[in-house]
Amino acid sequence: MVTVYIALGTNIGEREDNLRLALRHLPEVGVQIRRTSSVYETEPVDYLDQDWFLNTVLEGQTELDALALLRALRLIETQMGSRKAFAKGPRLIDLDVLLYGMETIDTPELQVPHPRMLERKFVLVPLAEIAPTLRHPSWRSGVVQLLASTQDRSQVKKLLDASSIWTP
Repeated sequence: MVTVYIALGTNIGEREDNLRLALRHLPEVGVQIRRTSSVYETEPVDYLDQDWFLNTVLEGQTELDALALLRALRLIETQMGSRKAFAKGPRLIDLDVLLYGMETIDTPELQVPHPRMLERKFVLVPLAEIAPTLRHPSWRSGVVQLLASTQDRSQVKKLLDASSIWTP
């Protein structure tokens, strides 16, 4: 089993329900959820003319290889009806592999650690909540220190405790 960290985001429709449904689908595709962060309401980054997001990060375990995990996450997005009209735009659900064990992966299909995760408070805040001492070999420091030094000034507000969207 490999420990993985996955980011979930949504800004279309019933956002809380979208997160709950995605979390329910993960065990079906081979991801055992160990814990989830609280749910944060976050300001859009890059493309600003859209509704705010709800974001959470989960720690899970899987026997899937990294590319199979990515494909499983894309399958959940498709099954839920998520379509990305354009990059950084609105989405019903977005599932991203942040970390796959301590591996570094750089293929056209998948980059791990996620290439922009250290620049995004909407990832770092929930990740720091569930794994404050986590440190990937390619990082200069741990998650809490990376969060403290990020240049991202977007708003990230805790909205719901983790137990409101997922319970083990």
